[in-house]
Amino acid sequence: MLTLIKNGEILSPERLGRQSILFAGNETLKIGEIDEAALASAGVEVEIIDAAGNFVIPGLIDPHVHFTGGGGEGGFATRTPEIGLSDLISGGITTAVGLLGTDGTTRHMSSLLAKARGLDEEGITTYIYTGNYDVDTPTITGNAKDDIILIDKIVGIAEIAISDSRSGQPTVEELSKLAAQARVGGLLSGKAGVVHFHTGPGKGYLSPLHELLDHYDIPPTTLYATHISRSQGLFDDAIRLAARGSFVDITAADDTGEWIRYYKENGGDMGQLTLSSDGNGSLPVFNEAGEMTGLGVASTRTLFEQFISAVNDHGMSIDETLPLVTSNTARALKLGRKGRIATDADADFAILDKESLQLREVVAKGRRLMKDGEIRVYGTFEKR
Repeated sequence: MLTLIKNGEILSPERLGRQSILFAGNETLKIGEIDEAALASAGVEVEIIDAAGNFVIPGLIDPHVHFTGGGGEGGFATRTPEIGLSDLISGGITTAVGLLGTDGTTRHMSSLLAKARGLDEEGITTYIYTGNYDVDTPTITGNAKDDIILIDKIVGIAEIAISDSRSGQPTVEELSKLAAQARVGGLLSGKAGVVHFHTGPGKGYLSPLHELLDHYDIPPTTLYATHISRSQGLFDDAIRLAARGSFVDITAADDTGEWIRYYKENGGDMGQLTLSSDGNGSLPVFNEAGEMTGLGVASTRTLFEQFISAVNDHGMSIDETLPLVTSNTARALKLGRKGRIATDADADFAILDKESLQLREVVAKGRRLMKDGEIRVYGTFEKR
């Protein structure tokens, strides 16, 4: 069956004006004028989505989600739960990348891969990173390079922790070997081959990554740093890293719009910036003695909420903010069919009210997962 989205203003993320989109399954067949009468006379069954008064945007890409949960810094009872399909749909996310975090002992790469495959079967596109905070880092095949080459869903290594008491305290030389594995694995498999770095609150900021670029033959695009908005010092260092050609990522939180504006006003390369949710990861709070004093759980919905808040509350335009959750992320991870609306791209769309920017429709892989603001498709074991 064909589906037609009509009367909407398309942000691809660049503005294409008011046009129609015709798709079947996961294939975007045509963007422009669609002759509905000709389709009807040919006896073709067409589902119509009337997007009048709405923006049609690419489905959001979340590059940092704990599919199998995270946490555990406060003991076994503080391990966070697995993600549900509806959590992702409710935030307009049609593509997500899963990863492990602090715990590479009771959380396993094989379980992460299985969860990614399950979410894919349920309705969205998924990828994963191999590894966790540690160096040496856990893998499936025994080697990170081989994981990237041989396992379809693995696009890089993550989340390797730096400047954090919970990291494996890697040397720059050890990081260079991981980066080399990611680089070669990406080249041989046609994937991104990135190392996605968890950046903690330590005083070193991103200095290990600058050292990698200064002293080793590592392309800047191999390095992808997240959690950069912990402090102004770290954020300023991230602006410098982005200027060198690496991608940097803000973890969505209540102050995300302020950080995006600061990044722009201080000369940050907007093409090298992305947003992520850290969905279902733990949000521990530590005192100066290293004792955990609080714990929260990150929500994937925060990504959409803060993307919209940057526009509605912080004076950013939707044109400059939308790439941070679509096309920039697709470039960082070399997801060529994602992050844009085009005839050679996947049929992943979100529809937003033009005035409120409220999420109304979500289409992933050509399947309508949200209609009129209501989720239509849930995970296998989720409560309706």
